[in-house]
Amino acid sequence: MRTVNVALADRAYPIRIGTGLLGQADLLKPYLKTSRVALVSNEVVAPLHMAKLADALRNAGVTVTEIILPDGEVHKDWNTLNLIFDGLLGARCERSTTVIALGGGVVGDMAGFAASCYQRGVPFIQVPTTLLAQVDSSVGGKTAINHPLGKNMIGAFYQPRLVLADTDTLQTLPDREIRAGLAEVIKYGLIRDLPFLEWLEANLEALLARDPGALIYAVERCCINKAEVVAADETEQGERALLNLGHTFGHAIETGLGFGVWLHGEAVAAGAVMAAELSARLGMLTVSDVQRVRRIHERAGLPVSGPDLGADRYIELMRHDKKVTDGRLRLILLQGIGHGIIHDQAPLGEIEAAIQACCG
Repeated sequence: MRTVNVALADRAYPIRIGTGLLGQADLLKPYLKTSRVALVSNEVVAPLHMAKLADALRNAGVTVTEIILPDGEVHKDWNTLNLIFDGLLGARCERSTTVIALGGGVVGDMAGFAASCYQRGVPFIQVPTTLLAQVDSSVGGKTAINHPLGKNMIGAFYQPRLVLADTDTLQTLPDREIRAGLAEVIKYGLIRDLPFLEWLEANLEALLARDPGALIYAVERCCINKAEVVAADETEQGERALLNLGHTFGHAIETGLGFGVWLHGEAVAAGAVMAAELSARLGMLTVSDVQRVRRIHERAGLPVSGPDLGADRYIELMRHDKKVTDGRLRLILLQGIGHGIIHDQAPLGEIEAAIQACCG
């Protein structure tokens, strides 16, 4: 088992990474306020992993309330959030009850947001079961639901007490989910960790084949990167925004097509290529750099072209993004491979040209 610490003073917490962790209640018990938890999952993940975690907790003397949600990004909304509150209230869960999210990014976001609201805040633990969640969304305390006008627009920063990433759960994922998770893995190499990007270029096939050692190394390296960024800028006032490479373009794709049509990682991959194209148009990347960005995403089986929504529609959707400041699109671009920057001065015409060059 590997451990990465997120240094947030009195709210610091560990990320445990390894195999066979779901059945080890002793890893969770020190982070429970009382011997009562609400275990939130969805109808896909629960049949695969709920019993192992719930049984381990019950055998350790913990009372478990199970809450099962419908699966998919399309259900990341107020109605589904209320199902969590229904479960908590129906079971008479108290302020000391710990909410545990067992699932991917959607489950983690919604369970975390519910934990931040229920009785004005209850303890929260993340047990991510997808690659995307293990390397990114479970770490850092971002919780949210979607709105028809924008993705993740309603939520809160609410840190977990523990992240428990059992990489055995990745063996049950569909191939499409593994590929989508790789978009967030690649992101860390592009924005701040060139040696890791080079490792990915050499080991991508091992990750696609779900080699346990490669998966543990990649999850740990991503978590180290994210923990450093979150510790420096918890509420995204500056550096943390770099983690959104490709996301402003990608969120436009998700919203424009309808939530769930493209997976988040698929949209981020196409968005990262758009960001690289725009970076080149602004003189920050070479043509070969853009080809390198495109090539690693292609090798991962990810889309490198966005749907042709029309440049005007992309811009309209992007203006709803959380990173818009004083009406200006604040984008994450690349000042060279391995060096992300925050940029809000890109001419609108160049943004539109980059979108058009990467769609179809």
